[in-house]
Order: sequence, then C-alpha cells, then structure tokens
Amino acid sequence: MGASLSSLTEGANGAAMGPGLGDIPESCVACVFTYLTPPEICNLARLNRAFRGAASSDSVWEQKLPSNYQDLLDFLPPERYQNLSKKDIFALLSRPVPFDDGKKEVWLDRVTGRICMSISAKGMAITGVEDRRYWNWVPTEESRFHVVAYLQQIWWFEIEGLLKFPFPPDIYTLSCRLHLGRFSKRLGRRICNFDHTHGWDVKPLRFELSTSDGQEAFCEYCLDDTEQYEANGSHKRGCWMEYKVGEFIVNGSGPASEVRFSMKQIDCTHSKGGLCVDSVFIIPSDLRDRKRKGILK
Repeated sequence: MGASLSSLTEGANGAAMGPGLGDIPESCVACVFTYLTPPEICNLARLNRAFRGAASSDSVWEQKLPSNYQDLLDFLPPERYQNLSKKDIFALLSRPVPFDDGKKEVWLDRVTGRICMSISAKGMAITGVEDRRYWNWVPTEESRFHVVAYLQQIWWFEIEGLLKFPFPPDIYTLSCRLHLGRFSKRLGRRICNFDHTHGWDVKPLRFELSTSDGQEAFCEYCLDDTEQYEANGSHKRGCWMEYKVGEFIVNGSGPASEVRFSMKQIDCTHSKGGLCVDSVFIIPSDLRDRKRKGILK
C-alpha cells in the first residue's frame, strides 16, 4: 500500500508529478475521517503529516464517542482523563471501566464506539448464595471478573438483577453466560467435572427481562437436553454458553433506563446443580450478531 501511495506523488525517476496525498488540507482529511471507523483512522494516520494531524483532531473523535461518554468518565478518578484529547479518551473508554465496586463493567466497542456492558454474578441477587452447601465462589481466569458462582445443588433456583444506566439511543440485547459442569486445570490442561450436574434436563430455565418504560421479554431454555445435542453432534456441557434473553429499545436521551432481569427454575419437585454463573451482557443487538458471525472482533 505504501508503494502505491508513493506513486501518486513521485514519477518513475522520483521526480514530483504534481499534487498528491500530501497536499490535501488537514481539514479536508478530517472531514473524510468522520465517515471512517477508529481502526481505519489509526491506520491512515501513518500516511503523512496531514493525515496524522487529522487523526488526532478532537472534532473527529468527538463524533466517535457516544453522547453519554461523560457518564462513563464519571466512574474514573478525574486525574485519569483530565487534559486528555478526545482520541485518548476514546482509547481509555474502549477498555473496561469498572463501577459498582467492580461488580459491573462498561466499555466502548473499538470499531463502532457503542456502549457495551457486563454484570458479574456478584452484582446479582442469588437465592441461597450465602450458604456454602448450595453455592461457592470459584476464582477463574475464564471470567472477565475473575470469579464465577458455582451451584452444587439446590431446589429453588432464582437469580435476579437490576441495572440503572443512561444508555444512549440504540437497540440492546441482554444475554446470560452460563456453564454446565465445574472446570479446573490439571497439569496445564482444562478439565471439567460433572458430578454435580443434574436436573437441567427435567424442566427448562426461564429467563425474563423488563424495563422501566414497560418493555418485556422472556424465554425458556433446556440447559442439558443431552439426547438432542448428541443427535446434532454438539453438546452444551463443558462449554460457556450465552443465552439470549431478549431485546430492549432506548429511544432518547431521557432519564436513566432501569433494566430488570432474572433466571428462574423454582419447581421444587426436583433438585438441580452443577452450574457456573458468570455474568450478564448488554450489547447493541446488531453488534452482538456481527461478533457471533466473526465480522467484528
């Protein structure tokens, strides 16, 4: 690419041929950059001085930041972002920003600049989690929060969560990240133990979502339908699975949206166990779908 661009400004013998990329005014380059993604802008910044200057312009990066980016900065100490350019603020917010005592994280998608969020199991109300006969907290590097809740056995399974946050206008998907079986490492290899895994093939787990403006969604998943998944050549045991609960729409920049969610299996006719609960994700719907297809990284 560098050779082809050089040919725009040099002749066959290295002589100048006339106007080239280096002659484009920085203000014009900045206008073009407003239509590009942050990774594209950073790649083009290496071309010449005008492109590099435009790629650092606050007017460019102001448009890449969400309308409520100041709410995200408020979670950080002022000395972390004071005197930073808009480009550096984007880079800062594209890394997870913890809040609520580290039980929740929010960040900007590096390509689109849109809001993404994750809520740890420690940020949810889990019935019986204080009783070690039922639940344990398991440290792990497989969670972005470095800990998951592991259910050994229980009859009444109920987890609820509440989030109040000023989401910018978008369509968001809420999903839950779960894992059947307890995992660990032995001699550097990942192994899974399913001794406690039972009861999830009897009746489905019910997921619910509601918002303060009246939006609702619910769905049911059978977490351990062994016969079905063996017939399809796949299996949910021993793998992290994301279960889509539903979508909600934020239309304007009004008061903070209040989102409630839950996971329940409260049929006390049978016990269930052997389940790891990691987190809940809230991500723009089309962004989640594109990432699942491998279009965005």
